[in-house]
Amino acid sequence: MTSLSKIAVSGKGGVGKTTLSALLAHIYAERGRDVTAIDADPVGGLAQALGLPEELAARVTPVAQMEDLIYERTGAKPGTSGGFFTMNPRVDDIPERFSVSHRGIRFLRLGTIETGGTGCICPESALLKALVTHLLLYRDEMLILDMEAGVEHLGRATAQAVDAFLVVLEPGRRSLSTAERVKKLAQDIGITHVYAVGNNVRGQRDQEFLVDKSPVPILGYLSRNPELTDADMRGVGIYDAAPQSVQEATQLVAALEAL
Repeated sequence: MTSLSKIAVSGKGGVGKTTLSALLAHIYAERGRDVTAIDADPVGGLAQALGLPEELAARVTPVAQMEDLIYERTGAKPGTSGGFFTMNPRVDDIPERFSVSHRGIRFLRLGTIETGGTGCICPESALLKALVTHLLLYRDEMLILDMEAGVEHLGRATAQAVDAFLVVLEPGRRSLSTAERVKKLAQDIGITHVYAVGNNVRGQRDQEFLVDKSPVPILGYLSRNPELTDADMRGVGIYDAAPQSVQEATQLVAALEAL
């Protein structure tokens, strides 16, 4: 049994972090782990990648958009700042109440903060930070956190609870610059276990490029796979549609466990 329990996946938009997150969630669920998959990316495609039926995914509202809940738990209306509100709201019931389960995976959407800018002190951010802290520190299940290209939902209090922070890269300079930024942000809050996963890799030349240029150690690779594109076009889950990617992701899990 692996000791890993909390994995955060990041990277610039479109590099395949949601694909990796979905593959990891299914692999660990197949191994009998209690898995919670968190969509913390504003453009949120994790539900489709996981293969959730549309009617099931439609039942999940991003926590950041739950105005009544935010007001109930913090004492302030969303979008406000500078006033008095609870910085440590109750969140322990949120995962069960506002998630859905599919094939052994609990799915929850965090959403994003629409006002106030980066680092805003507002009721929404207080609730989301408290929820992520609860998920990382006080729950025993396997947590897969599909994030945008940053660490907005994390903080110093939760940094040490992240077993692995995976940055998804494609063979290209723009992807590498994003990885450098994510590495610095992660280190700033104390996350030390930062690794890269190459995606959309065409062969040895791409692998050598990533090994040579990546700002963090390379954990492994996902090959360019037309099955993934086909699954996206058909709106189906990738775990059943892309067996080659499942095999490669399983090798990534083995590499993580070896670490």
